[in-house]
Amino acid sequence: MHAQLQSEPEASLAIDAAPSFTAASEQAYFVTISSLFRRPLFLDPDAARAVARTQADPGIWGRSRCLAWVLMPDRWQGLVVMDEGDSLDPLVRRFKAISARGVESRFRINGWLWAKGYNERKLDSQQGLLAVARHLIANPVRAGLVKSVGAYPYWDSVWLDSQRDALPHQSQLADA
Repeated sequence: MHAQLQSEPEASLAIDAAPSFTAASEQAYFVTISSLFRRPLFLDPDAARAVARTQADPGIWGRSRCLAWVLMPDRWQGLVVMDEGDSLDPLVRRFKAISARGVESRFRINGWLWAKGYNERKLDSQQGLLAVARHLIANPVRAGLVKSVGAYPYWDSVWLDSQRDALPHQSQLADA
């Protein structure tokens, strides 16, 4: 979750050191994890903040990296680069377990917060990770939840310029 984002119309994602991956040692995935029965649990700020707080838990990611993520009302989506030797299935299980423990029991059904399984799209090494991240973080705007990315509090990206909290320009989001 970010702190005090500014929605400057001319801002863009800053690329200090563009994360990349090589097909031989790492694999990138676009991952979607749905809430149980696709309930819009994360419209409630308590539930959304609890899941957002878990993003920083190193126990989830291990040697892998989450480059960008967004928490929609009924799902979490992320751009994840798996380290050599890591597997997506255990990572998703860790994410579900740790984030579910952080959410109050009133949001769970019989202890369950997340639906079984997940959806993933394996990205090839030619796909631009920044373009995928822009598409990902623009989901709240496309869904009509907010008018600008900066108005939505439940997302993050490694491409954020920590000095200015820069955000992608709306025209860049339309192209993503």
